[in-house]
Amino acid sequence: MTKHKTGLSFEVFPPKKDEEFDNAYQIIQELGKLNPDFISCTYGAGGSRAGKTIEISSFIQNTLHIDSIAHITCVGFTREDLQRNCDALKDAGINHVLALRGDRPQTMSDEQFNNREFYYAADLVHYLKEHTDLQISGACYPEKHFEASSLEDDLRHLKEKVDAGVSSLISQMFFDNAYFYRFMDKAGALGINVPIHAGIMPITTAKQLGTTVSLSGSSVPKELADIIATYGEDKEDMRKAGIDYAVRQIRDLKEHCVDGIHIYSMNKIKTTTEICSMI
Repeated sequence: MTKHKTGLSFEVFPPKKDEEFDNAYQIIQELGKLNPDFISCTYGAGGSRAGKTIEISSFIQNTLHIDSIAHITCVGFTREDLQRNCDALKDAGINHVLALRGDRPQTMSDEQFNNREFYYAADLVHYLKEHTDLQISGACYPEKHFEASSLEDDLRHLKEKVDAGVSSLISQMFFDNAYFYRFMDKAGALGINVPIHAGIMPITTAKQLGTTVSLSGSSVPKELADIIATYGEDKEDMRKAGIDYAVRQIRDLKEHCVDGIHIYSMNKIKTTTEICSMI
């Protein structure tokens, strides 16, 4: 019997300031030494850093020779914008994208938002399948997307996205593995059988709960809330406790033979390296 191998991947993001790019490339090189199956790269709402995403994704793909997945959002795009972006990806030697609706840009008026050309990520997937030869991954939400009326409703939309051409899924962060296992059972029952990578965000500062986590819609279990209450004021102890929590989450997921672990690295090489050394 072949032992199941759980994949490993990371998410990185382009720095907001151009002068921080040298350091970003150094971080990504260090992440590459951890032998991930792929590294994905985000960009801002409405594609505000799309060009930088392509630069970093190209570095991952063509210099480090690690599979690169460039995030691509459609909420603020016309078809012409999207095609230009796809052409730029192709020119840069990038052939894999994570298709997302994306957050509404702050500069987008209600009228623009309500009359946008792409309403859902599934619309983007349909366009990409018809007009490009890109490999397409998608996002999924173990606790449902915050706009969905129920998990079942969200899963029906997810099935549409997969049927449209998504070949793998990366999950939103979650902090209680029970939610992920419930999601996997329900997805499997609906016939969603592409690989699903479990998104893990190490919580190493109390501040993260008020920013990143609250935006994601992920619930915070009592054990994690207690860790923050106990260690939140002590920077180093909080960091150690957060890493320990993420490591325990990942070990349990590996024991349940999940397809992959996708670590939201937040460009923190020290934390990511420590986690990988423990798992």
